[in-house]
Amino acid sequence: MTIISEDRAFVPASADSDARSQRLTLLALALGSFAIGTSEFASMGIIQLFSDSLGISVPDATNAITAYAFGVVLGAPLVTLAAARLNRRTLLLGLMALFIAGNVLSALASDLGLLMLARFISGLPQGAYFGAGAVVASYIVGPGQAGKAFAIVMTGLTVATIVGSPLATFLGQTIGWRETYLAVAAFSLLSFGAIWQWVPRTRALDGVPVIQELSSLRKGSVWGVMLVAALGVASIFAVYTFIAPMVTETVRLAPEMIPVALALFGIGMTAGNIYGGKLADRYPARGIVIGFGSALVIMAILAVGGSNPLVFFPAMFGVGAAMMAAIPTIQVRLTRFAPEAPSLMGAMNLAALNVANAVGAWAGGITIAAGYGLLSAVWAGFALTLIGLVILGLSLVNFKMKRRAS
Repeated sequence: MTIISEDRAFVPASADSDARSQRLTLLALALGSFAIGTSEFASMGIIQLFSDSLGISVPDATNAITAYAFGVVLGAPLVTLAAARLNRRTLLLGLMALFIAGNVLSALASDLGLLMLARFISGLPQGAYFGAGAVVASYIVGPGQAGKAFAIVMTGLTVATIVGSPLATFLGQTIGWRETYLAVAAFSLLSFGAIWQWVPRTRALDGVPVIQELSSLRKGSVWGVMLVAALGVASIFAVYTFIAPMVTETVRLAPEMIPVALALFGIGMTAGNIYGGKLADRYPARGIVIGFGSALVIMAILAVGGSNPLVFFPAMFGVGAAMMAAIPTIQVRLTRFAPEAPSLMGAMNLAALNVANAVGAWAGGITIAAGYGLLSAVWAGFALTLIGLVILGLSLVNFKMKRRAS
């Protein structure tokens, strides 16, 4: 006779084993995105370190961050299409290998040009990784949960902003910025092993014909969503890129407080990602509207009162949470418009976000270089998000008018 406890239903050993395998697969995907997120966001935390080391200004140093973003933007469609027929597990392993090489080269760079090249190489795998990872996660969690699946993969990236980026920034401050990139490469090797061990070998994860992926790029609705993402999410990078100098020069605190600001931003991103994943599978656009609208309010407060630590630190949490609440909905809208190309849509989402990275860092750098102060970058981000929200509103009105006319 089997005795079943009152608070736990009996689960056969095979089902328990399957659940454990699924959790390990999702963990492997999250470890990879954690490594990628740590590398991307740590660059912003150590920007003052490598700018001093290479003898360049902070605005010039943002070119290395922009180079990474361009790597993602170009790599997302090109790598995904080139590897369209590959099994997603094989693709993930290849992408992690390229990412490791890029971070090792970053550690060895002797000038800004070489660092930009190394960061560009490091960025090439990112979009394709999140696209392939979203497909694997969707396979694991089941149909009808695209928002949840993408949020799971993004969890590693958001946790990287809580743990990875602050820790990497601390490592850079205590040992050196080159050692930061070497540490990322070492952790990436661990995530490579996790993918090798825990992502299942199955024909269900085989790729699709290139023409099937390409067909999605002929849809205007796909490009519309990407434009909204590229502009609307830019504010998160207009703020995040300059957190380090804001802490020391605007709030006038010790450099040891930079990891605290980074961690608060990351906690906000993680909370927003979890909430956004739930919204994305239920509502077609609410996550974007809530995220962008909330971010506008918080950034206005930050831009006006950001020199006060009682304003600055809560705003770091708020901006991260508001913007991440929108991102799973962006992914779901892309896959609904192009269900035949899930890998490419995941990659294009990350491409759009890294256009946002480049645009946000560029816009903030322009206003700071013009002499308007560090908090002017927040106003630059505010303007970009406002434009993205207006474009979304116009597209929703246009969609409703077309439905009524038909």
